[in-house]
Amino acid sequence: MQTEVNKLIVAISSRALFDLDASNQVFEREGVEAYRKYQIEHEDEPLPPGDAFHLVKKLLHINNLLQQARVEVILLSRNTADTGLRIFNSIKHHGLDISKAAFCGGDSPYRYITAFNSHLFLSTNGYDVRQALEHGVAAATILPSKAANTDDYKLRFAFDGDAVLFSDEAERVYKTQGLAEFTRSEQEAARKPLSGGPFKPFLAALQMLQREFKAGESPIRTCLVTARAAPAHERVVLTLRHWDIKIDESLFLGGLDKGVFLGAYNADVFFDDQQGHCESARGHVATGHVPNGIANQRAAS
Repeated sequence: MQTEVNKLIVAISSRALFDLDASNQVFEREGVEAYRKYQIEHEDEPLPPGDAFHLVKKLLHINNLLQQARVEVILLSRNTADTGLRIFNSIKHHGLDISKAAFCGGDSPYRYITAFNSHLFLSTNGYDVRQALEHGVAAATILPSKAANTDDYKLRFAFDGDAVLFSDEAERVYKTQGLAEFTRSEQEAARKPLSGGPFKPFLAALQMLQREFKAGESPIRTCLVTARAAPAHERVVLTLRHWDIKIDESLFLGGLDKGVFLGAYNADVFFDDQQGHCESARGHVATGHVPNGIANQRAAS
């Protein structure tokens, strides 16, 4: 029997999975009771795909390729089970193999993320995402984007480095002391591995899933997309080697705009801690903002 520990488990909010904008407008204008009535009246009307829908569909397709349940998607929602019935009807309509859910009746669902042993949490609610990160789970706020990759069933993940895959220790030097000191510091510490960031465990879980496939046949590809350039690239390369994690592609852009490169890579989703990079990226690919590290501490202060 397949055990939970052997699965890649992704938790997702209902608003990241489906487009609930029309429903949310009713809630904002008229309140909870009007929202409840609206959802019940439209219970048999399938919801359109949301910004993370195609990513979820591709993730679940891996189970078909491996002919076993190696990926599980969990629905975490602020809806009640009553208003959430439309969501489950939509899941059935779209043929998504999602059977587990937590409906939290207006409260944040973050407390169930670790209970479900989730490797990743995707939501449109920044508060819930920050709570997940504080509890040690990779999490991102999915930004509105019309750039979904529906070309094939290949899964292309793209990650920023500092404060996402790695800790923000190097980024703190850059933010507080400037580029010259950052470059000098990274050269000096080139042989010292960076600490892991919030997405290191998720990347490791992806790599384990990649190894389920024969060489050259995995539908999953990973890409590091960083503003770093030589010589600051060396510490990144040696850190990944120290972790025994292989990245399929690496882009060291030296400050160039990331969006066009992500479009060329054809990413299904890109994760970055800096809001400016996310704004650039979401015009090209689905994008998740990771509110972690010094850049977000300053934004919040």
